[in-house]
Amino acid sequence: MALSQPGPSREGWSSRTAFILAAIGSAVGLGNLVRFPAEAGANGGGAFVLFYIGCVILIGLPVLLSETLIGRYGQAAAPESFRRVAEKSGKSPAWEFVASLGVLSAFLVLSFYCVLGGWVLYYIGIFVQDLFTTGVTGGAFADRSVTEVEAIFGAMISDGPMTVILNIAFLVITIAFVARGVSGGIEKVAVYLMPAFFVLLLGITIYGMFRGSMAETISYLFTFDASKLTGPVMLAAVGQAFFSLSLGVAGMVTYGAYVGRNVNLGVTSGVIATADTSVALIAGLCIFPIVFAAGLAPEGGLGLMFQTLPHAFQEIPAGSLIGLAFFVMVGFAALTSSVALMETPTAWVIDRFRFTRPIAATMVTLSAAILGTLCALSTGALSGFHPLGFLPMFEGMGMLDVLDTFTGKITMPVGALLTSIFIGWVANKRLVDSENGLGGGLHVFWRFLVCWLCPIALTAILIVGIFPSILGES
Repeated sequence: MALSQPGPSREGWSSRTAFILAAIGSAVGLGNLVRFPAEAGANGGGAFVLFYIGCVILIGLPVLLSETLIGRYGQAAAPESFRRVAEKSGKSPAWEFVASLGVLSAFLVLSFYCVLGGWVLYYIGIFVQDLFTTGVTGGAFADRSVTEVEAIFGAMISDGPMTVILNIAFLVITIAFVARGVSGGIEKVAVYLMPAFFVLLLGITIYGMFRGSMAETISYLFTFDASKLTGPVMLAAVGQAFFSLSLGVAGMVTYGAYVGRNVNLGVTSGVIATADTSVALIAGLCIFPIVFAAGLAPEGGLGLMFQTLPHAFQEIPAGSLIGLAFFVMVGFAALTSSVALMETPTAWVIDRFRFTRPIAATMVTLSAAILGTLCALSTGALSGFHPLGFLPMFEGMGMLDVLDTFTGKITMPVGALLTSIFIGWVANKRLVDSENGLGGGLHVFWRFLVCWLCPIALTAILIVGIFPSILGES
């Protein structure tokens, strides 16, 4: 069958480097900085890390390349790119539903992710104020007890007006870049903030090498204990590899549409996955030396970032300065991710309704602000509101947790699963081969992964996410 040419070109990245930095910024977020290090330390150390890296290579990378090549070929918003690949493969255009689901996922994640971004802004403000109080060399929170430091987080999230304002503030910062377009805004946030992020990450890690407990950290993260690699732990590693690359939200399809024909997507996808994984590994070497030096126990989740670490900064030299640098670094990571999340539905609105970019971005922002307000209030004034409490999966959850669970356990895995099926079994092989940038044995291996291993693994993530009792989890 003769294949039509790819979709018409559109506004794009100024260089391959800009695309790589933007894609890394999309992938690197709070999960890399908090969830992965805690999961690695608690679940087998080096054994978990090796298994996780294998999952990135065998599952995350094939889906990442699949999403990017769909966008590059389609040269449009994610649903239209899926439609063009399907039609040029002689298949039903209804496959655009996969990307539409991804656009919905991106919007829902944006709605609660900016709430978390607002929390980061709050802590940046606290550390700025504290720096002026204690000086550069002083520890953080010099005049507060441990209980008071840990209580800051609870007081903040229960303050409804404060969390709503912080959420809107983070959305405004995000739209300031998205509304200016790919080269004028989105690319700028990536090109400037991602290098700054890496400088801060490495700087704090070097600080931990000399002033923290690096030996204890290395033992915690990299001691090889295969006995802890149980079924649930291995599935958690698969899920972490999948989520850390921001797959299933059509973000890489959207960013892929701005990639030039001269970029080798296979090589570039490998660079993105390597950088994302490296950040997750270095994050552990950045965070835990400070935690252990303060004599604190490692903790996973938001408690590590917003309660344990602020306490740790209280105990170390120059804690105010290091704490400020840390939360600025986290803010950069959160912003580059929120920009990617906002761009996905914004691109869809532009293509679907032919609105200008500023109008489309404003529509997305206002909608996300409404839903985000409910999420912000769900930890305070609306803590008793459980919108889907009649379903066992969402029992007792407020709006923020409902959206997090719904996207993380249902829509994102479904989107990634259908993407792998679409590329592996539906899309024309010659079309895919012309876009993936792979050759020889690598191409054969990648096709095996995307046709067989990825669908099986993603199906397992989906089933266990919905029915955790299968692995004996509640």
